[in-house]
Amino acid sequence: MITNEEFQRIVLYMKKKAGINLQEKRVLVSGRLDNYMIRKGYQSYSEFMDIVEKFPAGQEAQYLVNALTTNHTYFWREYEQFLYFKQVVLPKLKTREAKSRDWRIWCAASSTGEEPYTLAMLCMDYLGLDYSNWDTKILATDIDTHVLEKAVKGVYSKESVEQLPKQYVRRFFKETSDGQYRVTDELKEQVIFRQFNLMNVLPFKKPLHVVFLRNVMIYFEEETKAKLLDQIYDAMVPGGYLFIGSTESIGQGKSRFRYIQPSIYRK
Repeated sequence: MITNEEFQRIVLYMKKKAGINLQEKRVLVSGRLDNYMIRKGYQSYSEFMDIVEKFPAGQEAQYLVNALTTNHTYFWREYEQFLYFKQVVLPKLKTREAKSRDWRIWCAASSTGEEPYTLAMLCMDYLGLDYSNWDTKILATDIDTHVLEKAVKGVYSKESVEQLPKQYVRRFFKETSDGQYRVTDELKEQVIFRQFNLMNVLPFKKPLHVVFLRNVMIYFEEETKAKLLDQIYDAMVPGGYLFIGSTESIGQGKSRFRYIQPSIYRK
């Protein structure tokens, strides 16, 4: 049973480590960690947290982050944004980068891979036979190593791909013998998966054209959110696009981004 003091210790750690506010999530914390405590033979959460804090790059610290970051996604989620990306953003990018043929797109909370793979499908579909002449690789990052492992494997259930346009399923997936769907090698090559903590300094050497930062800032406090948005703004090209979750918003005057339409902003 987690004590109030132990719970607050975890809340403070996760806020510092990942920017996530779990203050109202005691049931979630307990539900995701209780069985692990028992299975590993810990006498208390304090014993567990002593190890986490002593070895911040260790296995237990990573387990804690993996367990308490929420990862719920599916292909074609909030599809209106994907349509805007294909119909509005990609034509502008193609014209703008006609000489360099280089699009820099970052999916900043990629979870199990559905979102960045969808972006890659849209880029390949839009460019058609010419896509091999462009560098349109998607950088996909997440703090959770477990979801990244699944993303790299690229194997999904039939239910998870059902929302996609049928032509995308036919072109970009191979059905496996057990009825699952594996992304093609051609599509895999278009997405680079890396672990990255959004609380760290952004590592980009070249400015970004598009950033998808969907359904992650709802777990951040306003100060954390403002700092992250400032970093992203500075890391983007003038006119670059930022996509956030449909349930999220950037308050007027809280950011330098210019509002385009719900959940879509521009530098």
